[in-house]
Amino acid sequence: MRRVPGLIHVLPWIVAAWLAGAVPFGVLLAHARGVDIHRAGSGNIGATNVGRVLGRRWGLLCFALDFLKGFVPVLLAGRALGALGGMGNPGAASAGVLGGWLLVAAATVAGHMASPFLRFRGGKGVATSCGACLALWPVLGVPVIAAVLVWGFAIVRWRMVSLASVIAAAVLPIVAVVWAMIGSRTGWSPGPETAWPAIGVAVLLGTVVIWRHRTNLDRIRLGLEPRIGARRTADTTRST
Repeated sequence: MRRVPGLIHVLPWIVAAWLAGAVPFGVLLAHARGVDIHRAGSGNIGATNVGRVLGRRWGLLCFALDFLKGFVPVLLAGRALGALGGMGNPGAASAGVLGGWLLVAAATVAGHMASPFLRFRGGKGVATSCGACLALWPVLGVPVIAAVLVWGFAIVRWRMVSLASVIAAAVLPIVAVVWAMIGSRTGWSPGPETAWPAIGVAVLLGTVVIWRHRTNLDRIRLGLEPRIGARRTADTTRST
């Protein structure tokens, strides 16, 4: 059976993930184009606003970079801790190993949402959370794929990135619970008694993402939230 990694083994990965998550790619991309993203469009540093201000290709690049800064540190930490893809192994699936891995994932999302390079401001964490959860394979990787599919359906149906993000955030913990129950029977995922830290992280991430979109939800309720493809008005609003 694998030894449960101690804090001394996990801490360097947590710090590295936090610093990686803190890199404000939206700000850097906009700066390269001579734009202060905090003063343009919605003022948000995320991919949606970058795409709105600089163009779709820049928005996609920002999303990819924000996704990768969540995905890569968690993937590397999972390999180092012996947890990646081994959730069917009783040693790899121990709550201690999984807990350390989840702390790494939480660190990269925290770095993005409260970057020390931006005086502890940041984005709303959708792309980085998606990357971090996908790298937690398969314990949260499978649930995040399901959440992304729901996100895509919501985009097509309502054409609002913020609403799609909120719906996907709400779906993620639900699918995580279902996956823990179903996956444990096939050996692809630990059962709920071991996967509860992952389920807890899914609930936390979903709650935080929804909370960060609370102003968007107010605008949706008032019918003021911009839709994809709609012409921008003079009154720019804060979106995803």
